[in-house]
Amino acid sequence: MYPIIRMRRYRKDSNIRSLFKESEIRPEKLIMPVFVDETEKDKKEIPSMPDIYRYSLSAYENYIKYLEEIGVKSIILFGIPAHKDETGSSSYDSNGIIQKAIRTAKQNTDLNVIADLCLCEYTSTGHCGIIENGYVNNDKTLEIYQKEALSYADAGVDIIAPSGMMDGQVKAIREVLDKNGYTDKLIMAYSSKFASGFYGPFRDAAESAPQFGDRKSYQMDYHNGDEALREIELDIKEGADIVMVKPALAYLDIISRAKRLFNMPMATYSVSGEYTMIKNAVKSGYLGENIVDEVLTAFFRAGSDLVISYFAEDYIKSHGKH
Repeated sequence: MYPIIRMRRYRKDSNIRSLFKESEIRPEKLIMPVFVDETEKDKKEIPSMPDIYRYSLSAYENYIKYLEEIGVKSIILFGIPAHKDETGSSSYDSNGIIQKAIRTAKQNTDLNVIADLCLCEYTSTGHCGIIENGYVNNDKTLEIYQKEALSYADAGVDIIAPSGMMDGQVKAIREVLDKNGYTDKLIMAYSSKFASGFYGPFRDAAESAPQFGDRKSYQMDYHNGDEALREIELDIKEGADIVMVKPALAYLDIISRAKRLFNMPMATYSVSGEYTMIKNAVKSGYLGENIVDEVLTAFFRAGSDLVISYFAEDYIKSHGKH
């Protein structure tokens, strides 16, 4: 008869469980998304994202000071401009909403400032690039991305996060940054960004829904794991400092495979639909608040080094400064 293996010894009480805890959420590894709206006069709650707001520039300044006070270390910025056109020209305006938001954060806080780089919030089409004959022109879009990246660097951004899923975007951005002396700026590439149904509330928040068609010709097919790894590998070769998987909950396998294969700094974006789904379940009483800890832990357990989450503010506030 085989002896009983006593695994329950490791779970005897909370002190013993803490001793053998394998994965842990480190609050300094959580990144809080922030929406800055050029058309807003104060702040306005996003209907599809409870307790998440779009901020005017002045309200944003107060908000990021508060975030720093409670222990948040990093933010990622998304802008809603007053002007949209077919080329997304507001995205690279030196006095654009994101450029102002970067300068405001760097002048008033010690936060790490990450700026999402895309065109969907800035184009009248709602697409992530320049449309020609109903299709996104990849290489013309890269030219705009380069202008946008340079304007972010000029404003003082710490990390640029290209999210448009254009071929060659990391290489194009790295080249323009290096050419202009910004060799110290990091690129956090949305390397494996899937065409997902979890983005709905974000498109409400950022007013970035496509006006026609969809984004399946540039965002990834969620059926494909091997293709996601090829995308990540290409971004690493092009000079990405951090690679990302987006969304998170339904893509833990991709996070784990990529971390093991490449051993690169790995970011995960737990997106708006994931937030709203969990938030509403907690508010309704169907799930307990500890579900947030469980979900965040899963991302780190899978291999994430950094997690972008709309729960970052509340989690850090409730768990104290680290």
